[in-house]
Amino acid sequence: MALPIINSIASWFLKQRIHQIELFLKYPNEVQEELLMNLIRSSDNTFIGKQYDFNSIKSYHTFQDRVPVSTYEDLEPLIERTRKGEQNVFWHEPIKWFAKSSGTTNAKSKFIPVSNFALEDCHYKGSKDLLCLYLNNNENSQLFTGKSLRLGGSKQLYEDNNTFFGDLSAILIDNMPFWAEFSSTPSNKTSLMSEWETKLLAIVNETKIENVTSFAGVPSWMMVLLNKVLEETGKNNLFEIWPNLEVYFHGGVSFDPYREQYKKILPKQDFKYYEIYNASEGFFAIQDLNNSSDLLLMLDYGIFYEFIPMDVFGTPNQKIIRLAEVEINKNYAIVITTNSGLWRYLIGDTIRFTTLNPYRIRVTGRTKHHINVFGEELMVENTDMAIAKTCKMTNSEVKDYTVAPIFMEGKEKGSHEWIIEFRKQPDNIAFFTKTLDENIQALNSDYEAKRYNNMTLNQLTINVARENLFYDWLKNQDKLGGQHKIPRLSNKRDYLEELLTL
Repeated sequence: MALPIINSIASWFLKQRIHQIELFLKYPNEVQEELLMNLIRSSDNTFIGKQYDFNSIKSYHTFQDRVPVSTYEDLEPLIERTRKGEQNVFWHEPIKWFAKSSGTTNAKSKFIPVSNFALEDCHYKGSKDLLCLYLNNNENSQLFTGKSLRLGGSKQLYEDNNTFFGDLSAILIDNMPFWAEFSSTPSNKTSLMSEWETKLLAIVNETKIENVTSFAGVPSWMMVLLNKVLEETGKNNLFEIWPNLEVYFHGGVSFDPYREQYKKILPKQDFKYYEIYNASEGFFAIQDLNNSSDLLLMLDYGIFYEFIPMDVFGTPNQKIIRLAEVEINKNYAIVITTNSGLWRYLIGDTIRFTTLNPYRIRVTGRTKHHINVFGEELMVENTDMAIAKTCKMTNSEVKDYTVAPIFMEGKEKGSHEWIIEFRKQPDNIAFFTKTLDENIQALNSDYEAKRYNNMTLNQLTINVARENLFYDWLKNQDKLGGQHKIPRLSNKRDYLEELLTL
C-alpha cells in the first residue's frame, strides 16, 4: 500500500476520536463523576473496597469523607503484597506490571501498579489522542509517510513472583500493538537495551537510514541522542538527515531550558513542538493547540482528579476540591484515583489552570523542592541524606547548602552546581565532591541513570562558600528568623546566582 494512502487512512482513523473528546469537553464534571462511581463499583470487593465499604458509597462527598489521601509510603505495604503475588488488594483485576521509578523518601525506587485497564484506556489511549489532536490541527501532515523516533528508558523488564517491573517505557513497548511498532524506530529490541552507551550508538545506526517524520521523548535525553546523530553523520542540522521531520512530541521535564538548543538543530520556522504530561501513574494532559504551552486535561482515561490548593497544602486548613471547584492561575497539588487502584494518591506534582472551559493546565513543579531538569527527580531527602553520609565519611560538617542545575549548552552536558558553607571543611574537597556524587547515585536511581558514564550529567561541582554567606543572603532578603529557610533545590539558577555574587 502506498505511503500517502496509509497516511490518509491512519489520519482518518485517529480523527474519529475527536467526537469522544468533544463529549468530555462539553460535560467535563459529569464525565468525571460517572468515572469515579465506575471505579468504586468495580472495586467494592477488593481489600481496599471492603476496608472503606465502597458498596455503600453513593456520592463523591461520601468518598471524600471516607477514603484518606495517600502517599506512596502509605500504599507501599499494599503494593508489596501484590508484588508478592496476592491479588484483589486495591484493584479487582490481576496486576502483573509495575513501573519502577525513584523519588520516595524511604526507598531508592518505587513500584507503581499498572493494570491492563490503565495500559489500554490511559497510556495507549493518550498516545493515540496525542496523534489525533496533532492531526486535527495540521490537516496537511504527512506524519505516517515515515516513522517516529522514540526514545524511552534504558531498563528491561524483570520478573519477580510472576510480576514484572521496569521503566514504564519498557512496559509499554512490551505490550505495544503491532501497528505502533510498525510506525516507530528503533526496533523494540534496541529500545529495550539496558546499556545506554551501546544503545545510543545502536539507535543512531538504525534510525539514520529511516525516513523519520517525528520525535518522541524527554528533551534532555533526546538532545544527547540527536547530538550523537549529528556527530556520527557529520551533518549540520537534522533536516539534512531527515528532510521530512515535522514535529517533536516531548514531556517529562520542562522544555524551556532546551528550546533554543532545539531551534539550532531544527532550523525551520514551521517545525512543531507538542507537549504531553504523563507519568508512571497515568497519562494526564496533552497540548491540543499549535504553538501553545497549555495542556488539555484528559478526563476520560480512567483517572478521577482532585486538587489541594498549595496555599493551604500541608497545613491544618488543607482542603481537597473537585475539578468543578478549581480557579484559574492558582497552584494546586494533584490527587488522583486511577484504574490501576491508586485511591486518592498524591503524586507530588503541582499545576495551575490556564482556562476552565475547557480545562487546560500548566505543570508548575512539585510539592517539595526538587531538581528535575534532566529527568533526575532529585529530592531534598536525597541530598540531605547524602550530605549526612558524606560528612560522616569525610569527617566534615555542613552548615548550609543550595543546589541548581547547569543547563546543557550545545554538546556540553548538564550537571548540578552546589554552594556549600562548611562548619568543618573536609581535608580534600575533590574527594568530598566525588563521594557526595556517589552517595546521591546510591539514593536516587534516576540520578544514577543520568550520571552513568557521564552520558547526560557530569559529576556535580561544589563552590565552597565564605563564612556567613547564607546568613548575609537571608539578611539582605529581610528573611532572618526561624520561619525562613535556605531553598535547598531549585530547577532555576536564580538563588545560586545571587549567592555567587554576594
